[in-house]
Amino acid sequence: MKVKDFTNYLEQLAPLTLQEDYDNSGLIIGDFNMEVKGVLITLDCNDKVLDEAINNKCNLLIAHHPIIFKGLKKINNDSLTDKLVIKAIKNNIAIYSIHTNLDNIINGVNSEIAKRLKLKNCRVLSSKNECLRQLIFYCPKESTTDLIEKLCSVGAGAIGNYNNCSFKSSGVGTFKPLENSNPYKGMKGKLYSSEEDKVELVFLKDKKNKILQTLKENHPYEEIAYQIYILDNKIQSIGSGLVGELDEPVDSILFLKQLKKIMNLDLVRHTHISMKKIKKIALCGGSGSFLIDEAIYSNADIFITSDIKYHQFFDIDNKIILADIGHYESEQFTKNLVYDYLTKKFTKFAILLSKVNTNPINYL
Repeated sequence: MKVKDFTNYLEQLAPLTLQEDYDNSGLIIGDFNMEVKGVLITLDCNDKVLDEAINNKCNLLIAHHPIIFKGLKKINNDSLTDKLVIKAIKNNIAIYSIHTNLDNIINGVNSEIAKRLKLKNCRVLSSKNECLRQLIFYCPKESTTDLIEKLCSVGAGAIGNYNNCSFKSSGVGTFKPLENSNPYKGMKGKLYSSEEDKVELVFLKDKKNKILQTLKENHPYEEIAYQIYILDNKIQSIGSGLVGELDEPVDSILFLKQLKKIMNLDLVRHTHISMKKIKKIALCGGSGSFLIDEAIYSNADIFITSDIKYHQFFDIDNKIILADIGHYESEQFTKNLVYDYLTKKFTKFAILLSKVNTNPINYL
């Protein structure tokens, strides 16, 4: 097995195109063609985690948080990042990050929290836009059905829980083949009219190259007339945070105590208990304070996340309960999610969960 076998599979689940602009997901250190001896999955990469990888003969480290966020101009052992990069390279360890792209899929980071809280009817809290593209092309009628099938087989026409979605309309196309042409229909130098279908398909932007390759390899025309448009539509299954419901309303104080136990928390920072009962829950693993307004708009009783600033606790004005459970704590089960994905796919390979607690924050 090579590094690319693992990374390609993970990117099928959480395409890199879904990561935020500031992020640095993907293969950060290493060679896609390197043979993998063992895989270690962690939330963060630090010195102890690298030692763990070395001791367990794991030369592929999969981390949620990228070891490098900003561009490095020098690697000279002056910073902690420098030291970790040098140590990984010296020991031939590849490091891959699956960060906000895993945050932004419905069965990603947030689903692990929702699963433990036993939430039902979960949906994305804030859906992303500009992830969809629309392909329009023109095709002779006898080739339309086969070409649509081939395009759908590589990801075109997939919308949420539906696939093979397309639209076609009929018309007449005209063209004049020139001297150096090799026309599928018509004769050089003569204007030709052809019964054609106009076909429309949507697709996720990460599928663009494969879809265009398939179109060009299977379309009968020498010159293909097509357009691709960026769509502003939001995709319900892609975006930040989740919102779901408990089976029955729970007393707010009791729920916070249960939350503390379920998530293995030392403490929960929360606002005034403005709701007597909790049923509808919004959540976001990691820094989710940017979603406070969305959580309120969703009519959730509580919003569970981390990194909420002091003044943000004032600003909600009792419209919702805010619960800050800590950044590490909210994402601690992410490595379990990645482990489950990989072990189901690669059933006979050494894949390990890191035993190192990488939380940099301590509580007295």
